[in-house]
Amino acid sequence: MHRAHTAFSLALSPKAHKNFATWLLKSTSSQQMAKATAAAAVRTYNSAAAEPFANGSTASYVEEMYNAWLRDPTSVHTSWDAYFRSNSYTSPPNLAPVQANTLPLTAFNFGGAVGGAAPDSKTIDDHLAVQAIIRSYQSRGHLASDLDPLGILTREKTVCKDGLARRANEDVLRQHSGFLFGEQDMERQFKLPSTTFIGGDEASLPLKEILNRLENVYCNKIGVEFMFINSLEQCNWIRKRFETPGVLNFSPEEKRLILARLTRATGFEAFLAKKYSSEKRFGLEGCEIMIPALKEIIDVSTELGVESVIMGMPHRGRLNTLANVCRKPLNQIFTQFAGLEAADDGSGDVKYHLGTYIERLNRVTNKNIRLAVVANPSHLEAVDPVVQGKTRAEQFYRGDQEGKKVMSILIHGDAAFCGQGVVYETMHLSDLPDYTTHGTIHVVANNQIGFTTDPRFSRSSPYCTDVARVVNAPIFHVNADDPEAVMHVCKVAAEWRATFHKDCVIDLVGYRRNGHNEIDEPMFTQPLMYQKIRKHKNCLDLYADKLIAEGTCTAEEVKSVAAKYENICEEAFALAKTETHVKYKDWLDSPWSGFFEGKDPLKVAPTGVKEETLIHIGNRFSSPPPNAAEFVIHKGLLRVLAARKAMVDEKIADWALGEAMAFGSLLKEGIHVRLSGQDVERGTFSHRHHVLHHQLVDKATYNSLQHMYPDQAPYSVSNSSLSEYAVLGFEHGYSMTNPNALVLWEAQFGDFSNTAQSIIDQFISSGQSKWVRQSGLVMLLPHGMEGMGPEHSSCRVERFLQMSSDDPDYFPPESDEFAIRQLHDINWIVANCTTPANYYHILRRQIALPFRKPLILCTPKSLLRHPEAKSPFSEMSEGSEFQRIIPDNGPAGQNPSNVKKVVFCTGRVYYDLTKTRTEKQLESDIAIVRVEQVSPFPFDLVKEQANLYKNAELVWAQEEHKNQGCWTYVQPRFLTALNHSRDVSQSDQQSSYSNTTNTTDHTNQVSATDSDSNSELLQKSKPWLSRMFTKESDSGSDPASPASGAIGSDFNAAKHFHVRHDFNRPAGVAAAPGGRISKTGRKISYVGRACGASTATGSKAMHIRELNALLNDAIST
Repeated sequence: MHRAHTAFSLALSPKAHKNFATWLLKSTSSQQMAKATAAAAVRTYNSAAAEPFANGSTASYVEEMYNAWLRDPTSVHTSWDAYFRSNSYTSPPNLAPVQANTLPLTAFNFGGAVGGAAPDSKTIDDHLAVQAIIRSYQSRGHLASDLDPLGILTREKTVCKDGLARRANEDVLRQHSGFLFGEQDMERQFKLPSTTFIGGDEASLPLKEILNRLENVYCNKIGVEFMFINSLEQCNWIRKRFETPGVLNFSPEEKRLILARLTRATGFEAFLAKKYSSEKRFGLEGCEIMIPALKEIIDVSTELGVESVIMGMPHRGRLNTLANVCRKPLNQIFTQFAGLEAADDGSGDVKYHLGTYIERLNRVTNKNIRLAVVANPSHLEAVDPVVQGKTRAEQFYRGDQEGKKVMSILIHGDAAFCGQGVVYETMHLSDLPDYTTHGTIHVVANNQIGFTTDPRFSRSSPYCTDVARVVNAPIFHVNADDPEAVMHVCKVAAEWRATFHKDCVIDLVGYRRNGHNEIDEPMFTQPLMYQKIRKHKNCLDLYADKLIAEGTCTAEEVKSVAAKYENICEEAFALAKTETHVKYKDWLDSPWSGFFEGKDPLKVAPTGVKEETLIHIGNRFSSPPPNAAEFVIHKGLLRVLAARKAMVDEKIADWALGEAMAFGSLLKEGIHVRLSGQDVERGTFSHRHHVLHHQLVDKATYNSLQHMYPDQAPYSVSNSSLSEYAVLGFEHGYSMTNPNALVLWEAQFGDFSNTAQSIIDQFISSGQSKWVRQSGLVMLLPHGMEGMGPEHSSCRVERFLQMSSDDPDYFPPESDEFAIRQLHDINWIVANCTTPANYYHILRRQIALPFRKPLILCTPKSLLRHPEAKSPFSEMSEGSEFQRIIPDNGPAGQNPSNVKKVVFCTGRVYYDLTKTRTEKQLESDIAIVRVEQVSPFPFDLVKEQANLYKNAELVWAQEEHKNQGCWTYVQPRFLTALNHSRDVSQSDQQSSYSNTTNTTDHTNQVSATDSDSNSELLQKSKPWLSRMFTKESDSGSDPASPASGAIGSDFNAAKHFHVRHDFNRPAGVAAAPGGRISKTGRKISYVGRACGASTATGSKAMHIRELNALLNDAIST
């Protein structure tokens, strides 16, 4: 206050006239300025003769009377009061000369009083105090808002000096709480500043009315947080939407629509509670207003041009949203409660995790709308970035660059919104150029509790929504028991998003009538809260009573609406009883119209292209911007481009060039390619350089892959925020939208993907099984034990392999379609390529497949520049294809009968093995076979290679520790591939740096013969419990099989389990001390590091010793 008064007084000094006039010109309306300028033009201030009043003491006396009237209108005679109120008084003239570019202060009306006299310090202080109070309400009025329907958090009102009780307390007004003048000041008129709209068309209001209006706007059922936004335009926009008088007035028709929607939301939960009282459904009781709220957002957004809405939400209220927002057929929802078997493939998911996709007519706006609710696991906020990625993709494919046609709505729980870090990560994508969705509306179903935890123990912030403040998103808190306030907030939120294309948050403060689920007892942990809830009327009853009391509708009409909806539910319930199966495809949230139709599901398109295409792409990729001699490129990159050009001339490709050719050839074919992740434009290891930067001009860049062909598809390469969880989820959502796009996410280092484990586990690996939702997302995970320490070595490939769904004990029938059938049946593909050509082919194969599967690629680090890790164009041109296994093509492969050892491996260790083999001159004695596609496991090719080297010892070599890497995955599959005549055994490491190959012998195993394959396949199709306890014919069973056992005398291990008798033991574990002997009596050994807790040593010297020990053990005869 002191600073404001000092500034104002300083402005009145002659020295400050010029600056003060400038300020007035900027801050005064054009109409006032016109009047003031006209007044200044006709007045003469250098002569006392121009004064209409008498000179001397008379003028002083009048001015004193005027100042006294300003302080207290009752302190002067009524005639003076009437005179001053008539605005006819003009203060005495100022005899000081008028300076250039100035206006007299008397030209402006302060306080709505009169235009002549300069206000005294008391008047200035009073006006500044009123403005400070207005700002206090705007900034902190939400702290005293009546938001809690239960009244638990409702604050006591403060009695003001006029005797009225108001909610605004010291938390809101702070130092101004004692500056509410006296009772006699409540009727004084105060000019309203330009930063408030409470006056409507009035420029000034009595103090009492100012306080009442502010109280009603900011401390009633709505609490608005927006004053932290650093845009005056946006702040004024929000002020106008909430402060303008009459904004909360609804017509009778609008009120009846709210009532009807609320009746449906409440009736749906009541119907489910009646029919399925013992079922978990995670109902919306206590926050039913969320359904009308979502419908209002969609209505307003549709009216403003939105055609597609993508929603993500947790389990609470999902069924109600599907039924009453998306209008999912009720019988399909009720069928989910029946526990029926599925009519299609997949494992399915619980009903409150399922999504849907609906196209329907919006009856309010009479426009078509597409609604999608994305399926979500129990990881409440994991779906947030997935929704954003799907939304961004839809905007991209529609050409919706401003987000006017497609929008996203994210629904949150209060505890999850503030407790889960992915919310923060997703929020920070909101304004990034390649990740923005141009505004998301966040709706928080605030139960004021998280499972059994009170907010005081679940967050440190005042509100659960405070995370939104970091992106300048306005936050609208609203009492969920006031439907009209909720509808107004939703309307403002939709208009905000359409106007500014930025995020906003609606905090629906309600409660949870039941426990965490319907069979949970909340009184164990929140007894006082639930005593209040038991006595509290639901929102529908409260609103119906209100409308009946004001005459908007009758009690009979209310009952009629409820009865009509219950009849609809009963009819759907009866229809659901006639269903015999559920169909997972009915719940698909991202349908690919026309993609699967007319395709041979077992035919892969060629992945090789014409050599001319490779040369064209290579030349463009190795050239600077054409016709741009002034584009200054870094000297180091000029050398990179020159090296690329030399490789193109020699018709060979390194890793970066092979990748560019895969991208470029797909772009030529009209396939959109999107590469995303941390530092992907350059590449973590400075190998990619897809974006060239002008060295002298900021933001001047060139991306050659965007200019390969005039009619090519778009290429996007995007450096992401330093987030894995949200960005991987975003790219997964992007890949769900269109199957004809190659979407890749690259980790900075492979093990950085572990912070995105929820996305990997819950969406990528299992999404198709749970939700019949395919994705062709590619994860590029730099992997390799190269002495860079534990956190920069392994991508933890063993975790991905553990989640692979292929059966280690089942050798699929061999045929020409063996490879494609494996890909069709697997949940994802895991590969570790060793050549640029194979990398090129596996990327192109993602699009060539007639279906979509996620691809997990262990990508190299040192191989990016390895002189031997190059491929000729002939391995990428027409007629070439991806090689699941690369056999040894050297002397050992040419004379397999002379080979003493075959080393199977995958990844970069191959180059270390070949180098050591060459140094030891064992090229004819040791064959090295590369397993490029680890999962699904190439049973047929492994078997072929083992049969080729009939007299050789078989070894699996890996650079990872024994309990990591591929060993635990490939070991039982080798058993199956070798028809059990051979086994894969392990060797223990004898020291911290040396490995020896100890051999574990095995007992005889039963070979599955070709004649048994069909009957075994039929038996395999039976449920495993049936196979264990069903009597089978003993014909054809192995005589070595036990005639009786713990399972029963009818149990036949060869029939039931195909590959081995020891069903309950891991492959390779001895049945008894002394080992097991294979039929051939030969051994297969594991070579690699011993088991370890860390992925790699932090010591470079130790790494070298371990690697040398591995190589010496593998390359020895």
